[in-house]
Amino acid sequence: MASSREKQRQQKILKGSCLQEEAVNPRGIEGVPSFSPAQTRETTREESSTYLMEQVVERNNMFQALHRVKSNKGAPGIDGMTIESLGPFLKDHWPRIREQLLNGTYQPKPVRRVEIPKQDSGGVRLLGIPSVLDRLIQQALLQILDPIFDPMFSPYSYGFRLGRKAQTAVKQARQYIQEGYRWVVDLDLEKFFGAPG
Repeated sequence: MASSREKQRQQKILKGSCLQEEAVNPRGIEGVPSFSPAQTRETTREESSTYLMEQVVERNNMFQALHRVKSNKGAPGIDGMTIESLGPFLKDHWPRIREQLLNGTYQPKPVRRVEIPKQDSGGVRLLGIPSVLDRLIQQALLQILDPIFDPMFSPYSYGFRLGRKAQTAVKQARQYIQEGYRWVVDLDLEKFFGAPG
C-alpha cells in the first residue's frame, strides 16, 4: 500500500508521462517497468520537463521555498544580495525570472568561494555560497524533484537527504558492529577515480 507521501508525489507527476510510469513502478524494482494501458500517446521529455518547471515556479511552491531560504539564513552570494532584500527584489523582477526559468534561459550567478578553517587539521575547506536568488530556485527545484527521485535512492545513502544525517549513518554503523560486521571502507569517489575532465 502506497504511503501518503508516495501518493502526493505521484499526483504531482504528469499523468501518462514517462516520469509517471517510473513513479508507478520504477525500473529496477521487481525488474519490470510498468506501462499504462490507458495511455493514448507518448508524452515527450520536453513536455514532462515543461510540466515539472511549471510546478517549480508555481506560487505556493515558491512561497514555501522563500520561507525555507529565509529560515536557513546564510551569507550573501557573489552579488551581495541579502536574504532581507530578496522579497523586494522578487516583487520587481519575478515575472522576468519566472519566464527565464520556464523557457530555459535563466543563468545562475557564479558561486562565491570562501575558505573555512578546518578545526582538526589546521587546513582550510572551500565553501561555495550561491546567490540568495539561486538558493531560492534550488530550494524550489528540490521541493518538486525530491519526492520524485528520493524514493529511488538506496536506503543506505545518508548524504544530503531529508530526514537523514551523519548521526543516522553512525547509528546504522553501530548496528552493523552489533551484528558482527568488522570491516569498514571509507571511500572518496573523486580521490579514488580522479577528478572529472
